[in-house]
Amino acid sequence: MQQGALMRKVKSKGWKKQRYFKLQDDCMTIWYQSKRTGKTESAFSISDVETVREGHQSEVLQSLAEEFPPERCFTIVFYGRRGNLDLIAGSAEEAQCWVQGLRQLIEVATSMDQRERIDQWIRDWFQKADKNKDGRMNFKEVQRLLKMMNVDMNEDHALRLFQAADKSESGTLEGEEFVLFYKALTEREEVLSLFQAFSEDGKKLTLLELVDFLRQEQLEDEGTEELAMELIDKYEPSETARARHALSADGFLMYLCSPEGSIFNPRHRGLWQDMTQPLCHYFISSSHNTYLIEDQIRGQSSIEGYIRALKRGCRCLEVDCWDGPNGEPMVYHGHTFTSKIPFREVVSTLGKYAFQTSPYPVILSLENHCSMEQQEVLAQQLRDILGEQLLTATIDGRVPTQLPSPEELKHKILLKGKKIGRLEDVLDGPGDEAPDVSDDDNGAEAEEERRRMKKDKESLAQALSDCVVYCKSVSFRGFQEARSHSRPSEISSLAEAKARKLIRDAGNDFVRHNAWQLTRIYPSGMRTDSSNYSPQEMWNAGCQIVALNFQTAGTEMDLCDGLFSQNGRCGYVLKPPFMRDEGTLFNPTEPSTREGPGPVTLTIQVISGQQLPKVANSKDGAIIDPLVRVEIHGVPADQAHQETKYIENNGFNPRWDETLQFQLHVPELALVRFVVEDYDKTSRNDFVGQFTLAFANIKPGYRHIHLLSKDGTSIPPSSLFVHIRITEPPGPEQD
Repeated sequence: MQQGALMRKVKSKGWKKQRYFKLQDDCMTIWYQSKRTGKTESAFSISDVETVREGHQSEVLQSLAEEFPPERCFTIVFYGRRGNLDLIAGSAEEAQCWVQGLRQLIEVATSMDQRERIDQWIRDWFQKADKNKDGRMNFKEVQRLLKMMNVDMNEDHALRLFQAADKSESGTLEGEEFVLFYKALTEREEVLSLFQAFSEDGKKLTLLELVDFLRQEQLEDEGTEELAMELIDKYEPSETARARHALSADGFLMYLCSPEGSIFNPRHRGLWQDMTQPLCHYFISSSHNTYLIEDQIRGQSSIEGYIRALKRGCRCLEVDCWDGPNGEPMVYHGHTFTSKIPFREVVSTLGKYAFQTSPYPVILSLENHCSMEQQEVLAQQLRDILGEQLLTATIDGRVPTQLPSPEELKHKILLKGKKIGRLEDVLDGPGDEAPDVSDDDNGAEAEEERRRMKKDKESLAQALSDCVVYCKSVSFRGFQEARSHSRPSEISSLAEAKARKLIRDAGNDFVRHNAWQLTRIYPSGMRTDSSNYSPQEMWNAGCQIVALNFQTAGTEMDLCDGLFSQNGRCGYVLKPPFMRDEGTLFNPTEPSTREGPGPVTLTIQVISGQQLPKVANSKDGAIIDPLVRVEIHGVPADQAHQETKYIENNGFNPRWDETLQFQLHVPELALVRFVVEDYDKTSRNDFVGQFTLAFANIKPGYRHIHLLSKDGTSIPPSSLFVHIRITEPPGPEQD
């Protein structure tokens, strides 16, 4: 790989061009150049690569299957929304060498710890700035590097640091000298003073001093001594200090930058919730028009849409089916110019990727526009391709009185769609007899059911109807009507505007309804640009399946990623207790209806920022003027945001030292979003980075917030350093 190889880069059936690929000496960067012009076209870092797929595993390579054998083809998949790189090697051996090599390098990159990552980051910068590639850096190169790194430093100060690091006095920095320079540059005064406040000799924290810090500041109350020992073992770089059970200032900083020092409670990262409650008791990660990766009118339909959504933990996917040529149903956005994909391909992708990220059930929401003949094909393909994965009967063969749990439905795919007749008719025997007219049913209603069943029979293939079990789509006819039938296996879909109106007019009824039945919300048809609505107001009413355009970055997807980044990213998050009780009094528009103590106070001291990225496509070399905005997304009474002042010309180590405070009436539903922006007095501020999490997952104390890009991918080592305090209201007075 370091010798380099000539391969074909493919963008479409007609676009195949020779490119020369080479792994750099750092074993972390790959660059490629045009064969014709010889100029370097692009480079990427191994840490940007999510995975490598062998063979014809992308639509582009599938379209060339006749021309090139699978053993010469592979696809490099990047994190976020960056497009895949499809390559064809000169021989099967060469393809294997790159596939295996890349996989090993990805393994190395992902298993790096905090310290190795920072060293790697330093090496990356060194490579970028060492213009003449002589492995050393003169002062001019260092100045250019500082600008690239978002550091606005006066020349004298930079020169002093440069000379202090230039131990060999050669006028250039080499390898280790550059690391020294970088360490001096990134010294964290605010962390050092915190360290010294707890350290008697100012040089180390003894085990007991560290325990004091963990108890007093980090509010770690269980097994604190074991935790302190663990942290020293894990993060103390010096062996002598480790042997003496002490933590140096370096080790202290490593701990604060680690997962244990993060704002996100590490216990909530993995699966931590009860997964045995009925499906309707969970918020479920859900995507709208999953096949689109751009806009709704001309956008490209792609299998990648499904793969990306499933990899992000999405558990409810949408598929729009229309009659296609040669009796093959196709998936696309009807009556628009979006491209088409065969239904069969969507189903096989689903079969392959459904349970790679999460073992819990996937709901396939079917928008069926097919003729009877092609509906038979849909049913056949679902059964043939998914086999055992497709749920085709209730789990115990009985009429459900409540929905089964994610635990009971592990590794199952549930079809959501129309169904002929009622589930109980199917289970009690053939569905031809008219529904019984029981005492509480009036004749007119039974008549209505009969009419509906007849209509369904005319437009719906029995085979497809039989694939629908727990998610029978029905039109919403009001909460009263739904309650009078009490069928938990029915589900209504509402457009965002209709849902908003119900929340305004009947908030409590909506919450109660969602305690026993599923509701799906989808974006307004006017959102042709694939924009999103705020999922928060729908979650506030307990709606479980709040479908968003996953392909569109922005606050709404940040909230979705923020809510579902907990619980092992399994795509299911348990609703708070007052939303799972069918007799609840809770109404999101009146927070006093939540039983329990008064509001919680969240106090956030925004201390500093570290190595914030430059704004994409900014005027070359412009250094940012960062500010931090903290937003609370929750019930209307809790919606709020506050921001710090901006710091001029410093994206490298800005200090704010400002305190923001919020009152949360319904903390169980609140999400907290930290946003960094580049202040601009003449136009809108530019986005720099963000991090969103549920209030329930916040760890108090001194914490780092590791920022994410617009696409929700990590941008190490960019972070914010904050102090968090959560004050619960006093308990009820005793008589």
